[in-house]
Amino acid sequence: MPDSQPQPSDGALPDTTALVLYGARLTDGRTVDVRLSSGRIEAVGTAGSLAAHGTRVDLAGYLLLPAPAEPHAHSDTALTALTPDGPGSCSPEDVQRRATEATLLQLGHGATALRSHVRIGGAQELGRMEAVLQARRSLRGLADLTAVAVPRLLTGLAGADGLAMLRDAVKMGAGVVGGCPDLDPDPAGYAEAVLGIAAEHGCPVDLHTDGNDPVRLAQLAAMAGGLRPGVALGPCAGLARLPAETAALAADQLAAAGVTVVCLPQGGCGGVEGADMERVGADRRGGARDRRGTEPPGADSWGYGLPGAERGVAPVRLLRAAGVRIAAGSGALRDVSNPVGRGDPLEAAYLLASQGGMRAADAYDAVSGVARAAMGLPEVRIEAGFPAELLAVRGERIEGALSLAYSRIVIHRGRVVARTSAVREYCDSAAAVALELPRQGRSVLGNPGP
Repeated sequence: MPDSQPQPSDGALPDTTALVLYGARLTDGRTVDVRLSSGRIEAVGTAGSLAAHGTRVDLAGYLLLPAPAEPHAHSDTALTALTPDGPGSCSPEDVQRRATEATLLQLGHGATALRSHVRIGGAQELGRMEAVLQARRSLRGLADLTAVAVPRLLTGLAGADGLAMLRDAVKMGAGVVGGCPDLDPDPAGYAEAVLGIAAEHGCPVDLHTDGNDPVRLAQLAAMAGGLRPGVALGPCAGLARLPAETAALAADQLAAAGVTVVCLPQGGCGGVEGADMERVGADRRGGARDRRGTEPPGADSWGYGLPGAERGVAPVRLLRAAGVRIAAGSGALRDVSNPVGRGDPLEAAYLLASQGGMRAADAYDAVSGVARAAMGLPEVRIEAGFPAELLAVRGERIEGALSLAYSRIVIHRGRVVARTSAVREYCDSAAAVALELPRQGRSVLGNPGP
């Protein structure tokens, strides 16, 4: 079952107005016009060949790409980095506000579909999930937000409540079943429970694991094989710390299971880790609460800080060589796990290219085509008949887009839903004008600027 599911009508009708993008450059070097209608690409023709029956958007100087998708967000803990006033509260109202703001930030970067891992259980029980689902409903038509239900424990007597709550979360609207087997006393039992509930409800599975235990990873791969291709694992940074032969064997097992590994090149994974967990725990023992009397995010003492986990990225070259599908997510967005997290898929692709050794086109595909496939979303190509989920970035080639992607136009379901226009000015521009150097320009609606 894909992340983007039919939703009850709330009175909003799909936009059927034609939109023509003219003068856009494609990655193969062609300059084309693209007509969009009813949420899909209706026609692609040479520049100047398509008549506009509706709105026209000038994309001269822009590279047109399939839009990114975000396969690993944490909107319930986003924007909670500790400040002098302490972290934000976990009240449903605050979680909904943060989830909405975080999704809009990532939409502005280009991600038109997002998968957000949401904790269930603890003091808030299903409160965070309900808040994120409310945010999803409020964002309909702007971005597609899917919630992953993430319970703390699922095995033994202590796991009975988690199992019941996980089923309740799916019934109330969570589209994906997730969790962190590494934090359960019985990791194999935890994974078995998740896979069982996913099969029962026809849901995809997305599990957190550091991947630093090859035996545990082999068990996960063996169990996940029966549900393929609907299983994702991440961030798997621990694989990079294993001996080469051990890591290669684990990569082969993951490839055989057909799972997708979602790495996090920007670092951090939406929760408290290491010293931060200890600090929050100490605050809690001292009775620390926010001014509204609710526990701060992460104070339920489990988070996503995986035992033994260190900063790092999964060994993408090794995994790709073994045939594992690699998607890239953003992870933490300015929470205690990564206070400077940007939630920018193009930055994730940039890091895969600059530090992971991937070709720029493959790096972008990790945050676009592969990410969409991991989320069960339809493929996007800039061809007639495909979904109109697009990102226009100022530049001529994909390398330039990943390097200096300041100005962006985001298209979701066939309409412009976000625009970022950068202006670069110099105190003496005579030299730049004389040499006709490229520049970022001012823009107005319908005219992105020079």
